[in-house]
Amino acid sequence: MIKVFGHKSPDTDSTGSPIIWAWYLTEVKGTPAKPVLLGEPNTEAAFVLKHWGLDKPEIISDVAADDTCVIVDTNNPAELPPSINDAKVVGIIDHHMLVGGIKTKTPIDITIRPLACTATILHDLMGADLAKAPKAIKGAMLSCILSDTLEFRSPTTTPHDKAVAEKLAADLSISIPEFAARLFEAKSDVSAFSDAALLRMDSKEYNVDGTELRVSVLETTAPKVLLDRKASLMASMPAVAKEDGADQVLLFVIDILKEEATLLVPNDLVKKIAEASFGCTVKGDTVVLPGIMSRKKQIIPALKV
Repeated sequence: MIKVFGHKSPDTDSTGSPIIWAWYLTEVKGTPAKPVLLGEPNTEAAFVLKHWGLDKPEIISDVAADDTCVIVDTNNPAELPPSINDAKVVGIIDHHMLVGGIKTKTPIDITIRPLACTATILHDLMGADLAKAPKAIKGAMLSCILSDTLEFRSPTTTPHDKAVAEKLAADLSISIPEFAARLFEAKSDVSAFSDAALLRMDSKEYNVDGTELRVSVLETTAPKVLLDRKASLMASMPAVAKEDGADQVLLFVIDILKEEATLLVPNDLVKKIAEASFGCTVKGDTVVLPGIMSRKKQIIPALKV
């Protein structure tokens, strides 16, 4: 049985894409596969599972040497199970930059394409076989694309991502604006989460000029809810950084509707990073970065310490 999984702190793409690909491997290719998660899905991903009547995959903390695995939506060992290099990885399907560090036991299939969403790549790899997919699989695919593109607002969006989403929406008789609004409403409902959970909810680890950073983004249509918690969020950053082996947590609150990011600035290090990376002047404990929407395309490539 092949285990299909994405990254830790699973968002909609890292929740939906394992389900989509496991269905394809099992039902089309005749290769038994099961989706698993490396943590609790975020609120948007949980909404997607419920909306399309999909079971929440089993949550695992590690893999074993005799596990056969396909990795989707990441190729970064820091976002994968600790023993990933002991397992038999047979495939990687991703849309992020190549990080390196994964070692395999045999040659494998790797597909990494410059698209906004892993589910778009899965659509292309499945080809005509997608017609066999049940409504829930197509719905999960559409949800992943709308989430990762922020309903086509993200600069990572390509014409192909948009065309695939529009084709799926037409097939499912769904209004993209209405469904995306429900997705983002679910994504914005973070009232039940602790500060530490929020800082880890959608975060990735990067080493920038020798400094270990946990770069967190929270995409929302209600940024005030998060910014009203900025004092406690900043107070929680040192403990989260220490527990996770990072030097600093960077938290970007992405306003989906205004298409801008607000970076929390708890100390001089973050002020230095902000000014060096984004050419801004920081005068308080936050700085607004107009047009910044994408960690992958706009934040990570710009980071300087």
